[in-house]
Amino acid sequence: MGCTLTQLRNKEVINKNNGARIGFVDDLVVDTKNARVCALIIYGRLKCFGLLGRREDCIIPWDNIALVGEDTILVSWNAQNRRRPRKKGFFPRK
Repeated sequence: MGCTLTQLRNKEVINKNNGARIGFVDDLVVDTKNARVCALIIYGRLKCFGLLGRREDCIIPWDNIALVGEDTILVSWNAQNRRRPRKKGFFPRK
């Protein structure tokens, strides 16, 4: 089954370990040397309507994806060890 990024973005990501809704696919990590998708990125939810920024992004490695269905993606994922902190401010320091 082939799937485009647009089709992936419309799928809801569910953790099969506890049934929690993680969110929708926002971005992909692609290995350009091997032409493979490495991970899915789900942006953090907004805090106070976006006035206080966002929560941390969820990065789900492709190996943790159990099933890609028509409407959902089931993943086996541990939330504690796969988060990426958001950059703060308009001009983050390097």
